[in-house]
Amino acid sequence: RLDHVFFPGGDPGHNHPRDVLPFLRELSISLKRYHPTAGIWISLQGFSQEQIDYFYTYLDQSEPTWIKGVVTGPSSPSISETRFRLPFRYMHRHYPDITHNVRCDYPVQNWDQAFALTLGREGINPQPEYYAKIHAKYAPFTDGFVSYSDGAHDDVNKIIWSQRGWYPQKEVREILVEYCRFFFNPEIGEKAADGILGLERNWAGPLAANGGVEMTFSFWQKLEEEYPELQSNWRWQLLVMRAYYDTYIRRRLINEQVLEQRANAVLMYASEKGSRHVVDETLHIFRETERRPVATELKTKINTYADLLFASIGLQTRLQAHHASGAERGCILDFLDYPLNNRRWYEDQFSSLDSMATEKEKIDHLSIMTTWENPGHGSYYDDISNIAKSPHVFSTVSDATDFAWWDNGNSRARLSWQVFQRAPELIYTDLDPDGRYLLRICGYGEALARVDGLRLEPILYDKDMGQFKEFIVPRSLVGDSKIHVTFDQPEESQINWRNHSRISDVWLLKR
Repeated sequence: RLDHVFFPGGDPGHNHPRDVLPFLRELSISLKRYHPTAGIWISLQGFSQEQIDYFYTYLDQSEPTWIKGVVTGPSSPSISETRFRLPFRYMHRHYPDITHNVRCDYPVQNWDQAFALTLGREGINPQPEYYAKIHAKYAPFTDGFVSYSDGAHDDVNKIIWSQRGWYPQKEVREILVEYCRFFFNPEIGEKAADGILGLERNWAGPLAANGGVEMTFSFWQKLEEEYPELQSNWRWQLLVMRAYYDTYIRRRLINEQVLEQRANAVLMYASEKGSRHVVDETLHIFRETERRPVATELKTKINTYADLLFASIGLQTRLQAHHASGAERGCILDFLDYPLNNRRWYEDQFSSLDSMATEKEKIDHLSIMTTWENPGHGSYYDDISNIAKSPHVFSTVSDATDFAWWDNGNSRARLSWQVFQRAPELIYTDLDPDGRYLLRICGYGEALARVDGLRLEPILYDKDMGQFKEFIVPRSLVGDSKIHVTFDQPEESQINWRNHSRISDVWLLKR
């Protein structure tokens, strides 16, 4: 028996609904011939505003009975908009993305960039509390769901969503205990459930400051030793590997942040020692990761579990060795040692010095690099979406932040450019009421800045990535010692979302 046929309107696919709807109408005739009670469902994924309006006009004017309902999934109009515009006679189903961590409908909230660069879009992602909240938020407005998954890495999330579908009030921990008892053994249920919750907490907030990662690692390491018979269980392998992976990335992050601080301290002496000398010394500092790598025993264990998972379920964590379809598709071993500081950007900037004619030009350029995050007393810098370096940012909605995917995950761009917001909101207090301030923006495309609601006119406006836009802040707005910075979003519905305008760095510079 067949009850439903779901036709994604896009993602992928770019056909206009004027072509899709007649095709589906013909399909429904054949469907009814063999399955009289079945109906057609369609999603509006990737539709432009004109295509969305066309679809709803068609529903209102034609009132097709062969359409059973509309599905809201990734790149669809919002659930609230769909529910508002959809005639009552049609059902509305959720197609929730429970499989992706970034560049998706429900990105990990307050995720440290170190994880986004390494675990990436399809890393092992048990988030029971998070997905339970998402289900509770949207279930009352939809007629059920079919969850969107791209593999085994989201196994815990599948169970959470399915259990909440049947029992909306069931406690998350109770679901996890049952999961662990069933798939591991009854004895370990409580402990493993707590371990899964610990893995979710590993992803909460700035990684370097999250000492709980080490505690969770010790907890899983003990379970690993106590239950060796579970080593061949692929669900167990996923969880233990994540505990090792998180800890390895944290230890690397702490080490590499210190190296960048040391490098900047050296560059400050460029005018005294000469550009060539400080560049050589800085490169030597960055290459310490090769001479004295950290946590090598953890890296060995991670590789072991990756091989076990490939053997047990064919999990492809390496592009070449495991024949994955693409680096973005869960190849977390290929990014295990991705630089967690700006080493690559520094190397490229150093190479550009060769084209500069004078020593003064070189020293001035090194000064910009050195003071990028430290603009001086009375001035402020925010790495907009780095939760450890954005003290003035107050845009915290779930979809505020996104992480870029450039050069197949191996971008050499500055880390701050690879994480961004479309329309950040910043609040500054304790400003000098008599001070003169300049607002500087780095990002890509447009930056339609407002201060206290007043749209500012730029004095510099370079739309290229890595270049600056600058605005003079009217002195009349600073008199109360505080300002509120917002950005209008440009109309870019005709552009692929990956090419939309974005903002990565913001400075408030005292002149």
